[in-house]
Amino acid sequence: MHIGQQEWRQLQAAPGAQRPAGFKALYQELAAREPDAALRQAAADVLRAKLAELEGADSGLPASPDDLLAWMEGNTQRVHESYAAYLQERKAGGPRRFFTNRAHALYFLRCVAPTKLVDGAWLYGLLAHWRNPRLSDLVRTYVEELGEGAVDKNHVVLYRNLLARHALDPLDDLPDALYEQGLLQLALGWNAEDFLPEVIGFNLGYEQLPLHLLVTAYELNELGIDPYYFTLHVTVDNGDTGHARRACQAVLDMLPRLEDGGAFWRRVQAGCKLADAGLGTGDVIESFHVGQEALRILAQKSKAGGGAHSDYCRVAGRSVNDWLSEPREISGFVQALQQAGWLRFGEPVENSRFWSLLQGERAEMFGVFSSYELQVLHDWIRGAASADGRPYSEAAPEGASRRRATFRAVARNARPLAEDDGDTLDPDLELFRQQLRGVDDAARSAVLVRAMSPAQHWTPAGLEATRLFWRTLS
Repeated sequence: MHIGQQEWRQLQAAPGAQRPAGFKALYQELAAREPDAALRQAAADVLRAKLAELEGADSGLPASPDDLLAWMEGNTQRVHESYAAYLQERKAGGPRRFFTNRAHALYFLRCVAPTKLVDGAWLYGLLAHWRNPRLSDLVRTYVEELGEGAVDKNHVVLYRNLLARHALDPLDDLPDALYEQGLLQLALGWNAEDFLPEVIGFNLGYEQLPLHLLVTAYELNELGIDPYYFTLHVTVDNGDTGHARRACQAVLDMLPRLEDGGAFWRRVQAGCKLADAGLGTGDVIESFHVGQEALRILAQKSKAGGGAHSDYCRVAGRSVNDWLSEPREISGFVQALQQAGWLRFGEPVENSRFWSLLQGERAEMFGVFSSYELQVLHDWIRGAASADGRPYSEAAPEGASRRRATFRAVARNARPLAEDDGDTLDPDLELFRQQLRGVDDAARSAVLVRAMSPAQHWTPAGLEATRLFWRTLS
């Protein structure tokens, strides 16, 4: 079953759906700056509402925290076994499990961006308490999410580069429901002191190795899309010395010792449920329909191009400007283009006159569509043949194996990120350095922590702050 953009919006707005309105608006405010008291309260209200909604759900955790390590090891073993079965399926000739074509994979990367762009945010509120040895595993995890200040290891920097590389931004038109999981992470990070057990529980659930992470990395690589962001998480979340193990240890370290820890553990279990709240990987993957996405893109472009065409070109007796004047008529315009032979579905794109307007010599509409949008249109026109994962910019390989074609695509995408040489032109960086001059240790710590917030840690100032903070911990 495929869930389209319209169905998503209907689902979000359905009567009785216990979801606070405006995930996106609150997410954007919490991700952009340090919130005031009113914003923090709004975020806390979202958390309480979601916790109440999930109260009867199973957390998946063992009854006692004493069994956490065995629980983690069992989960890891099951994931490894499932992944081995997946690899055997693929070796036997089975199709990709997640991504039907290259456009599908890029669509996925775009839709999960609101969550990936706040990676680690749930732990931010604990950073100010870094001197508490019982929080050391959680603070270390947060700093590692920030790549210890290395520009090519900071998770948010990596994902922002991935989006830019494939022209997957801006994200303004994403459905509100896609912002729920990221909003919960930000809400926890900005209210960590009031929701300490829930933060620990969320971290416990979120840092366990999921099967979808392994499959995603494998299939992205197969499609020639750099999987490093995902493979990095496979390694850093390992169950031996990685975040999965530390998440278990953090629970044991923080359990109350002066009284029965039952109430604290129940709140940890409640927080763990938040890790699976909102639309997840499977939901996003199943929601893709290349035709619906193509129509969305064309309707979006019609707003900008509705008056830019000459009247001499007519389709089904109407000018292009007339067709584009009403985005809701895009499906009719597509049908008219197909009947006129401008679009030939199920054939190579070179057979469609419409495609020649977008790519090739003297393409009149060159530059109108981003590379992501071109990939969607390319795979939409080709139909079933797009399962080969061919990029829109690459001709069908002749006399070359699919493996070699994929390797070339990976090599092209895997260019190194720019290193920070310390002289980056950025107004916040100089301001940050000024704030550090001549302050005592307490004030210095506060300046560093502020610059490492979800709103700033991926910027030049935030990266420098993280490097300085990491030296303090090391």
